Amino acid sequence: MHREASAEKRRAPVFDAEDDEDLSHGQHMIAGAMAGIAEHICMFPVDTVKTRMQAYVGARDFGGSASVTTALRRIVAADGVLVLWRGMGAVAVSAGPAHALYFSVYEASKDRFGGNRPGHQPIAVGAAGALATVASEAVMTPLDVVKQRMQLMNNQEGLWAVIRRVYRDQGLGAFFKSYKTTLCMNVPYTAIQFSVYESAKLAILNTRGIDESDFSVVNHIAAGAIAGATAGAFTNPLDVVKTRLQTQGEVGARRYLGMKHALQVIYSEEGWMGLLRGIRARVYFHAPAAAICWTTYEFTKRFLFTTIRGERTEAVLD
Repeated sequence: MHREASAEKRRAPVFDAEDDEDLSHGQHMIAGAMAGIAEHICMFPVDTVKTRMQAYVGARDFGGSASVTTALRRIVAADGVLVLWRGMGAVAVSAGPAHALYFSVYEASKDRFGGNRPGHQPIAVGAAGALATVASEAVMTPLDVVKQRMQLMNNQEGLWAVIRRVYRDQGLGAFFKSYKTTLCMNVPYTAIQFSVYESAKLAILNTRGIDESDFSVVNHIAAGAIAGATAGAFTNPLDVVKTRLQTQGEVGARRYLGMKHALQVIYSEEGWMGLLRGIRARVYFHAPAAAICWTTYEFTKRFLFTTIRGERTEAVLD
């Protein structure tokens, strides 16, 4: 009898979707911040390659057929390996707060929309993810502008120097020039990512016949990678537009009047291949990035939940 009870205790879920209710918004923000920082730091060199391939000068430097590996070799040969991390300071400043806000809004919205109800709820989850994007991008976009400009530069101009220069030359509006495009890209990106992630997670649980408490690191990585790759590929054309808007005027890049004008000019001058520029680098970035982000987020929540439960247990025993 004692062995059966022990076995049942070991099989008891450690952290389920319903347990999200025991975590505060602040704790969701901590988990989100950890996820965002881990994702961007680990994948930053790939992001630099993607930015350079999508930028206006990318058409000149890499043409339409250069592979990610070829682009990487050319960048390192021309500017050195450390250039792959240029702009990391902007990410360090923005990723934590932006992702903290992102996941906090996501969890609150998912609960409000019914995403925590039993069964599969992809629409509620996707809507919550989209709303979270609107909030977080208001924090992320200005420093993403700075990050991408630094990724294109081959000098040692620092973070605050770039901020001052952009503000002096183009005004405050330059930091939000791509905000509308970013939302047009990231709202569907996030909706696709969250829905595909939850769908992939459910498929893995059902296929393997396991409880959520047995969902391993490998399973989180697989579901996150599928979600990130799918969402990244579908939204690549708008990511090209966003990159062009955020880096216009930098290293000889042409200027655009806005999202619609940029779409028209890119298609007119470069065709569909211009809007697909950097798609492989984007998929290579978002597949592991989403896997890292979701795995870090889920396990940070689990750590916080078990810590809370342990403190409550100790309080009861006392």
